[in-house]
Amino acid sequence: MKEALLIVIAYLIGSIPTAVWVSKAFFGIDIREYGSGNAGATNTFRVLGSRWGTFVMVIDVLKGVAATSLYILLPYYMNMDNMWDRTNFMVGLGLAAVLGHIFPIWANFRGGKGVATLFGMILAIQPVVAVLCVGIFLLVLYLTRFVSLSSILASVAFAVFILVIFNEKEPLYRAFAIAVALLVVLTHQKNITRLLRGSESKVPILKYRDRRKERRRKQ
Repeated sequence: MKEALLIVIAYLIGSIPTAVWVSKAFFGIDIREYGSGNAGATNTFRVLGSRWGTFVMVIDVLKGVAATSLYILLPYYMNMDNMWDRTNFMVGLGLAAVLGHIFPIWANFRGGKGVATLFGMILAIQPVVAVLCVGIFLLVLYLTRFVSLSSILASVAFAVFILVIFNEKEPLYRAFAIAVALLVVLTHQKNITRLLRGSESKVPILKYRDRRKERRRKQ
């Protein structure tokens, strides 16, 4: 019963529509009516700029961390003998938060794609893998400026880390790693189509670098 209550709370935490509230409070718009139509960090970068995109991303990551860490409210899961039970429960809490981000009750069930919240979940469960994944994300983002491509490759890398490199033995965790990669790919189908067509929008975080390159080409 207590676990079920925490799962519901995790969903409600994930449902906090950061991008929607920021766009309405500071710009008088609904972010879902612009850009890709998603209420996530990527579209916030695209529509509102890097400052607000970064803010939304950080908050959405913290949603995943907070929701997944709710297990600490139940003493049973603090015992090291229950490590696998704790991991499984954390996965359940994190997935509830991701589901809340994608289908937020506070925003008419129209949310984002859940990548930042999913990262927060992984950060809470296995920080080392999370840091490796964010390294891949940032490298791809630096090279391409496509948040969508960065998210896809980081999620696939997560599955490779769990299944191959770290070779985690817990069946549910292995299934979760596969599900993460599939979920991110499925929720980015439109982005993949735009990437293949060459029409995917780039985020403006490296605009000064691009301007310097453009000036050098003109010289």
